[in-house]
Amino acid sequence: MAGRNVLIVYAHQSPASFNAAVRDVAVEVLEQQGCRVVVSDLYAMNFRASATSQDIKGELKNPEHFHYGNETMLAWQEGRLSDDITQEHRKVEEAELIIFQFPMYWFSVPAILKGWLDRVLTQGFAFSLEKMYNNGIFKHKKAMLSFSTGAPESMFLPDGINGDINVTLWPLQNGVLHFCGFQVLAPQIFWSPTFSPPQVREAMLGAWRARLGGLWEETPLTFAPSEYFDLSFQGGFRLRSEVKEERGEHPYGITTGHHLGKPLPPNNQTKATPPNDKNQPKH
Repeated sequence: MAGRNVLIVYAHQSPASFNAAVRDVAVEVLEQQGCRVVVSDLYAMNFRASATSQDIKGELKNPEHFHYGNETMLAWQEGRLSDDITQEHRKVEEAELIIFQFPMYWFSVPAILKGWLDRVLTQGFAFSLEKMYNNGIFKHKKAMLSFSTGAPESMFLPDGINGDINVTLWPLQNGVLHFCGFQVLAPQIFWSPTFSPPQVREAMLGAWRARLGGLWEETPLTFAPSEYFDLSFQGGFRLRSEVKEERGEHPYGITTGHHLGKPLPPNNQTKATPPNDKNQPKH
């Protein structure tokens, strides 16, 4: 573990917050392991959330019809992205593990962190049509979400009023992290610390500290491998017929998103599947 680089992308306004305490535990434990830990404190950096033409130095390719994805990809290729994005790119390139630390806002991330995702995960740098999902650019890196909720865990169970937390996490973990190729570790969820007594909050931090001790050896979450799909516009990037036929014998869908009209595989976005599980997709 010595010499490994870790990036913590941190999004909370208060240094006295529970999220700050969680961040500090991660920095302490990982540095004790010999890791080099860099923290991007987005609020302290006054990181811009808006993806605009200000992210590009020099002339636009098509100023009459600004297309952020195309313009920033070209600017990345030509070294014309704004300095704040370039600095974050360097941190991502060096990191072997990225931890996103934040309080859940509206079933997602705070706007400032969404801005980091929108602006830093530049097309070309972080993904392309040829390099995505398990063949993605960052397939040799790990990433994970570590976040607090306002609601207790019971509200995010399959029969809870907020719905299954696995469904809530699918867009972030599959649609952002796995899409860019990251090996996605199970999320660290701190259920309702604001409404928890001090001893419960201390226990949460203790569990996080313990998990960090073995984090590098953890098995990532399971996603449907790209090889399951017809990766062509003619085929619509849809599941191959032979895979559908083979999966017909399984009691569950492949993943939370690829459920195939079946029950969702339990805890697909919150717990790693044991390697010998017969329902696990085979890569």
